[in-house]
Amino acid sequence: MDKNLYVALAIAIGSAMPALAIGLLASKGLEAIGRNPEAASSIQTAMILAIAFCEAIAIYALVVALIIKFV
Repeated sequence: MDKNLYVALAIAIGSAMPALAIGLLASKGLEAIGRNPEAASSIQTAMILAIAFCEAIAIYALVVALIIKFV
């Protein structure tokens, strides 16, 4: 098959799943802050850290797609 198809699949799946995870993290984090506003700072810190890890997975998918494209 064509390399471009593999690149498209790698970046599509590799960016869709972290985007879904970030949406779920933000949803649950805001729900937790709504239930317990006093713990907002600790919840926000943990939520931002988890979002950063999800973004790292999307960057790994981009790197894999570029490797497939140019190698």
